[in-house]
Amino acid sequence: MDVMGNREYGFTLIEMVITVAIVGVLATAVLPMANLVSKRHKEQELRLSLRLVREAIDAYRLAVDEGRIIKGALDSGYPKSLEVLVEGIEDAKNPKRTRIYFLRRLPRDPTFTDASVPTAETWGIRSYESPPDNPSSGNDVFDVFSVSQDAGLNGIPYSQW
Repeated sequence: MDVMGNREYGFTLIEMVITVAIVGVLATAVLPMANLVSKRHKEQELRLSLRLVREAIDAYRLAVDEGRIIKGALDSGYPKSLEVLVEGIEDAKNPKRTRIYFLRRLPRDPTFTDASVPTAETWGIRSYESPPDNPSSGNDVFDVFSVSQDAGLNGIPYSQW
């Protein structure tokens, strides 16, 4: 038995309310940080995906310049589609006519949320003939960009990255 009498141990209602209030304040402070971390991760993934696809497009163009890919008289020397970078194309300099591959797989635009859309269609495509300030698709793939209307943490729209 307790020296002070018949006292039961536990939390009072006031202590519980104060504890819940403190946890609520902490959660309110953490949620914006979690959203910021999530957005920063998505932006890093977008930068990496853009770099990967653009390097593959440049490697394709280099293969054309080296004569490893046969280019038509009216062709720009850039791939006809993003899928060509994954499917590969016949190496004109190799006697065995093996294929040259530029990507293992095409990454999705991480800002594109509809999973039912094919990966290649998640990217905006700029053809060689279209101007940089008004990109449009055409007979080839000169560049890719995000079709998202959102802006990054730096204030620049993803479509201009």
